[in-house]
Amino acid sequence: MFNKILIANRGEIAVRIIRACKTLGIKTVAVYSQVDENSLHTVLADEKVCIGPGNSRESYLDMTKIISAALISGAEAIHPGFGFLSERSDFVDLCKENNIKFIGPDSKIIDSMGNKSKARNTMIEAGVPVVPGSKEPVFESEDGKKIADEIGYPVIVKASSGGGGKGMRIVDEDSDFEKLFNLAQIESVNAFNDNTMYVEKYIKNPKHIEVQILGDSHGNVVHLGERDCSIQRNHQKMIEESPSAAISSEIRQKLGEIAVRAAKAVNYENAGTIEFLMDKDFNFYFIEMNTRIQVEHPVTEMVTGIDLIKEQIKIAYGEKLSFTQDDIEIKGHAIECRINAENPADNFLPCPGKITSLNLPGGNGVRVDTFVYSGYKIPMNYDSMIGKIIVHGCNRKEAIEKMKMALDELVVGGIKTNVNFQYSIVNNPVYVEGKANTGFIEELLG
Repeated sequence: MFNKILIANRGEIAVRIIRACKTLGIKTVAVYSQVDENSLHTVLADEKVCIGPGNSRESYLDMTKIISAALISGAEAIHPGFGFLSERSDFVDLCKENNIKFIGPDSKIIDSMGNKSKARNTMIEAGVPVVPGSKEPVFESEDGKKIADEIGYPVIVKASSGGGGKGMRIVDEDSDFEKLFNLAQIESVNAFNDNTMYVEKYIKNPKHIEVQILGDSHGNVVHLGERDCSIQRNHQKMIEESPSAAISSEIRQKLGEIAVRAAKAVNYENAGTIEFLMDKDFNFYFIEMNTRIQVEHPVTEMVTGIDLIKEQIKIAYGEKLSFTQDDIEIKGHAIECRINAENPADNFLPCPGKITSLNLPGGNGVRVDTFVYSGYKIPMNYDSMIGKIIVHGCNRKEAIEKMKMALDELVVGGIKTNVNFQYSIVNNPVYVEGKANTGFIEELLG
């Protein structure tokens, strides 16, 4: 097994990876920017290396600094977490050039799945259902409009290299296509330095269902059930749960089989997620594959009992999966709420600042993943998520009640958070009945 791993990330995912490494007896190296000097991951790691100022481009996104930190510290592998460099194929190649193991898939897989146009075509060839849309990359609005006119409105324009809702526009009428296509493309260039777009049919208010998969270097691939990630705002997930209350055991089995087929089509290795949209008639369509661990991975861990981070590390070391598909059993129900330092009353404006008091919930079946503590000053440089509350119950009703209790117990003094907003969601009858879709938050906010 690896002796030392560098974590090329920050926040709660860095803490989560460090804890997994400790259980495997692996030493850890934390990298941090100047504004993250007092973040929890720097305290928990065996070593820490400052990699630059608070600007991500000069620290967490600087590949040379990350590699240098790994070489200086003697780390044999790098775990990228999510975001930052986790889906950068050039970083994977740079790790390889320096004899450092990247804990994730090969760069070719990241490239093929990271480009949404390529991914769509790969899935079509594998017999995976996809949303009707463009088969080739689209660069000009005129070409995109021809496709939109053919498949019918509404359509959605997406950046091929996109993620997190960037480079996306919904077009309801043909007269708006050129303007919205150009806006999405400009956003894509600014965010990803890529003007490659694609156009697909827009499925209004679907369920967002994703399937967790694991693949090793010996050709074994399994799925670990699905997650329902329909509670979103501006395409950013807020609440996730497993299993989905909206699908039958028949559909669940079919989804899992298709997810494994999709992963095998690209010889996938390590942890990944196959994401689908499901319409009101329970038709589901592949939308993308995330070639990394997900923010919402804990709900899968809670219902399967499998530590996904540990499995990632073991797979990267070359070990075979220690279980088969038949060994995986979904037990009970798990829900995750993302806790953000933001003000829902002011259009969810980020609210960095000093945490003056903190009380974290606990009890049977309650887990909190965070990197903050009382007295910690949240920097303004990064994403506003400061933690996640995850609960597990014997069924969905019990899990919802546990989440209410946990949110009620959580106290974060000194800053604004979305805790009360999350509480209002888990108390909403539409959510409680399992009927919420991706349009739920928009309708709730009016």
